Amino acid sequence: MSQSVLDTNVLVLNRFYMAIRVVNVRRTFTLLYRECAEVICHDDDQYVSYDFESWCELSQITSLEKQPGEDYIRAVGFELRVPRIVRLTRFDRMPVQTVRFNRRNLFARDENQCQYCGRKEPTNKLSLDHVIPRSHGGPTTWENIVCCCLKCNSRKGGRTPQQARMQLLNRPVKPRFNPMLAQSMEDPRYECWKTFLPAVS
Repeated sequence: MSQSVLDTNVLVLNRFYMAIRVVNVRRTFTLLYRECAEVICHDDDQYVSYDFESWCELSQITSLEKQPGEDYIRAVGFELRVPRIVRLTRFDRMPVQTVRFNRRNLFARDENQCQYCGRKEPTNKLSLDHVIPRSHGGPTTWENIVCCCLKCNSRKGGRTPQQARMQLLNRPVKPRFNPMLAQSMEDPRYECWKTFLPAVS
């Protein structure tokens, strides 16, 4: 089995077809096998649901003529198609609104773009800046931290943007959805997520 395929993303919906989280393929097949979830597949402009057994049968048929963007993992005697969306059948969890506050999500929110000069850089050439510095009582929150290139971070120092005569490109806000979802949806394989995550697209 390909490690990279097993670690790709699958969108999880609750019983009311509301997105609640993203899990990897390994976790997805555990949910399907235990009959805790069903696959939601986009076929002929409509969404069709499959339990684990019927998904295995469909996989055997579709593996004969694989389409671009489809991933498969090798099972005993046949290939199993990787689903992109599953729906929980046993739980009624509502969407989790809290987006984890961490470096990865902050860089994703700002799309690796310095919020002062506009340059896009890899994460190893970026830092995070307190818009209102901590020395001025600035909090460590979504609304006060931005992605910043090393040059602009050095230039701004421990000053406010006004004191440093630097302009913010965008006002920092807490995202409604995990910023990593927006990055995932740039991948054509996750195009079908847009129906369930309209605010991210």
